[in-house]
Amino acid sequence: MIEQTASQSISNSTPDEPQATEKLDEPQATGKSDERVKTRSSFRQALIGPELGGICGTILVFVFFFLTASDSGMFSAAGVMNWSVVSAQFIIIAVGACLLMISGEFDLSVGSMIGFSGMSIALLAVTFGWPVWLAIITTFILCMAIGALIGWVVTKTGLPSFIVSLAFLFILRGLTIFAAIATTNKTIVGGIRVAAEGDWLAPLFGGKVFTGVFQWMGNQGWIDTFSGGLKKGQPVVEGIPMLMVWAFVLVLFAHFLLTKTKFGNWIFASGGNAQAALYVGVPVNKVKILMFMFTAFCACVFATSQVMEFGSAGADRGLLKEFEAIISVVIGGALLTGGYGSVIGAALGAIIFGVVQQGLFFAGVESSLFRVFLGTILLFSVILNTYIRRMITGEK
Repeated sequence: MIEQTASQSISNSTPDEPQATEKLDEPQATGKSDERVKTRSSFRQALIGPELGGICGTILVFVFFFLTASDSGMFSAAGVMNWSVVSAQFIIIAVGACLLMISGEFDLSVGSMIGFSGMSIALLAVTFGWPVWLAIITTFILCMAIGALIGWVVTKTGLPSFIVSLAFLFILRGLTIFAAIATTNKTIVGGIRVAAEGDWLAPLFGGKVFTGVFQWMGNQGWIDTFSGGLKKGQPVVEGIPMLMVWAFVLVLFAHFLLTKTKFGNWIFASGGNAQAALYVGVPVNKVKILMFMFTAFCACVFATSQVMEFGSAGADRGLLKEFEAIISVVIGGALLTGGYGSVIGAALGAIIFGVVQQGLFFAGVESSLFRVFLGTILLFSVILNTYIRRMITGEK
């Protein structure tokens, strides 16, 4: 009956007129499934979730180090805080890289942006005597402006973002070294802790929260405390560093933006098919420029927290961080072609990095093997994501 109706509709239409279509009976109405609709098994459906790789990798890594390094204190309060801080560093830059990659672009200048922004804060606050809060705000504005410039060059020239951001990688690193040597005759600038004393904005990046809770847990004997010296009775873990708070807030913000807002749909559309997105009114260029700015913002958050923690800035800070951010995102399930990914997956990829980097130390393994792990996990993730892309698109 369906075939007869369809054939009559086609025969009654003329070449100059759009063919009339009739609503076919729904499969639910007849109790039979439409054989023309391909269905996926629940297992195949689970495989296309972008977070799958990050979830599986996180479980495997924790199990492995629980069996091999638990006796060395890796899962004590101090050990957990150690690898959690490292993971938070990776998370901050991975969040920005994730949204940018989903929009279809790359930014290889992230590492240089970290060194540049840290040195900018140090020079403005220490060398030129600016208030630390003003140095931080000025640096954020400057870095986001550079991010906008990178995005503008990419969108206006049509050049691959890989090439444009690679150029800015060298430009920013060179400017950082030049500015440090020209003003201080050295590449490491200290004295930031002294300059930040009493500043209202600095604790937002270098302070700790829930210190009273951790002191109470120490008094109850739930976590270790110092047994002697000036810190006698104080907990080994004094509180949650603001770096971890920033990581948590950025993940929540980016996940909400990507999954619950119209702008999030624009990000997916810009990376999935930019030309089709333009046809339906998506401001693709604006979206991509904003994503470059957000990536620069995340890099600046990382650098500011690092400067406040160490009390100094170095011209070589942030080396190779851009690749670590990209690898975290790829492990988290994002496709290199854009249009697909997950902020939660990227955060899990960053946690894997933090746990492995510190776990190798606790397990007594040569630290250089961490780079071997990075390369291996990247290759495996790309192969897995390519398979997922073919499942989604139906390619062979």
